[in-house]
Amino acid sequence: MAERMLYLDHAATTPVDPAVLEAMLPYFTECFGNPSSIYRMGRAALQALDDARSLTAEVLHCAAKDIVFTGGGSESDNLAIKGAAFAAREQGKGAHIITSAIEHHAVLHACDYLKAFGFEVTVLPVDGDGLVSPQDLRAAIRPDTVLATIMYANNEIGTVQPIAELGAICREHGVLFHTDAVQAAGALSLDVNELNVDLLSLTAHKFYGPKGVGMLYVRRGTSLLTQINGGGQERRRRAGTENVAGIVGFAAALQRAEERRASYVTHCTALRDRLIDEILERIPHTRVNGHLKQRLPNNANLSFAYAEGESLLLLLDQVGICASSGSACTSGSLEPSHVLMALGLTVDEAHGSVRFTVGKDTTAADIDRLLEVLPPMIERLRSISAKA
Repeated sequence: MAERMLYLDHAATTPVDPAVLEAMLPYFTECFGNPSSIYRMGRAALQALDDARSLTAEVLHCAAKDIVFTGGGSESDNLAIKGAAFAAREQGKGAHIITSAIEHHAVLHACDYLKAFGFEVTVLPVDGDGLVSPQDLRAAIRPDTVLATIMYANNEIGTVQPIAELGAICREHGVLFHTDAVQAAGALSLDVNELNVDLLSLTAHKFYGPKGVGMLYVRRGTSLLTQINGGGQERRRRAGTENVAGIVGFAAALQRAEERRASYVTHCTALRDRLIDEILERIPHTRVNGHLKQRLPNNANLSFAYAEGESLLLLLDQVGICASSGSACTSGSLEPSHVLMALGLTVDEAHGSVRFTVGKDTTAADIDRLLEVLPPMIERLRSISAKA
């Protein structure tokens, strides 16, 4: 019998929770109507959307009408950044945006896109732990600054930013504040009022929901220029027939993630800390990337000197262990991680980095299994490295 795959890449994606799938199934079959239709089946689909919007708003502590459902986290980031930037410029408010060096490419590339339309972008550095300085943000704000976009928690190194403090600075200066919170759901509070955010992005497949559905919170009164034109869906902010089954799954997964947040954090933190501590003890010339305490409960990103990360991932895959060298969106790239480089790592250190992210179903036995196979793999790679 084949050995069970050990999945340690929950930052990349998660399996759909069986209860979430069960909630979605009727909207693929007997309740498949278009929510814009006026007959009974369409009204039932519309009611499902309204219920999902209300459930989502409860978790975020906002009004249901502040929720815009999208096709995923990248679309939500693009809608927030481009939509807010273009709307602000139309109103003559300015054309300056602030972001950080360790954002997801959905944010960085959206900011780069805006440069072609005359926007100026300031990229804030981070310290060796991956933290943005509130003082740096304050100093970067100009009279023509219209938006700052800083991620809540980093997908590669797990560092959690002081979002509430950063948001307060932006609010003090009348600057819109967006956060990519894709990694935060189920691990951190999503109360948009406590976080001082005007825009917040999520995607379901990071918290045991389906792929291809996301959400953007838009604070009441925030101007946003739609990026997908067509019908009047989502209060004219995102055209297109709604993915009813996906949205139902999004809300069900988010509600379950929030209800189980405390137990999830306790479970994952214990596994993460043991994993990090044991690796540092057993494997010399290893460093942890990201803040040691101010980090996601499930994230362990480590650099192994004199060992190539991609080679290590292939060896792990041969014994049925799934991990990552960084963002799932850049797998296969030969370029070193922009996140790790921003922390001050060398190219070799960045290439020798691997991310392990545990999940709700990860067990102590799973950590035992990884710790059993990892040290000899590193030793093998170092033995053939010309730099060892």
